[in-house]
Amino acid sequence: MFIAALSRPLRTTAVQTISTGIVRYSLVLVLAWLGAMKFFTYEAEGIESLVANSPLMSWLYRFLSVQGLSNLLGVIEIGLAALIALWWLMPRISALASAGAVAMFLITLSFMITTPDVWQPGYGFPFLGAGAAFLIKDAVLLGAAAVTAAESFTRARAPIPSTGPR
Repeated sequence: MFIAALSRPLRTTAVQTISTGIVRYSLVLVLAWLGAMKFFTYEAEGIESLVANSPLMSWLYRFLSVQGLSNLLGVIEIGLAALIALWWLMPRISALASAGAVAMFLITLSFMITTPDVWQPGYGFPFLGAGAAFLIKDAVLLGAAAVTAAESFTRARAPIPSTGPR
């Protein structure tokens, strides 16, 4: 009702602001939730084959246990979520956190290439196996992280409004 009463330019701005907020805080929710899950054994074991088959990440198992790496990933995801959420207070840091999330989602999407049985046995591409069904959501999360990065970088470059003469 309120948005309908606004002029067209204000209505467009309001819808953009609201939808960007929904994207941002949905991304924060998913990152924080998935990050928290990494501290549980079932999640650490669930990502083990994905990480073990990744040339980008498998080397980490030389230094960390399955649970240790999962815990580290959980800390990273929760940290990114917290920094993305604080875009209004620290837009530049939030933008960098969103860029970090973009990199993270690109890495996890690469698991679709490196992990065996990602494609349905006997059918191949484009039929998703259980592994790909788990990973495909990261394509949307990648887009959300890119949107929040762009918005935060724009806010970080915007001049701070003056409060009047000093």
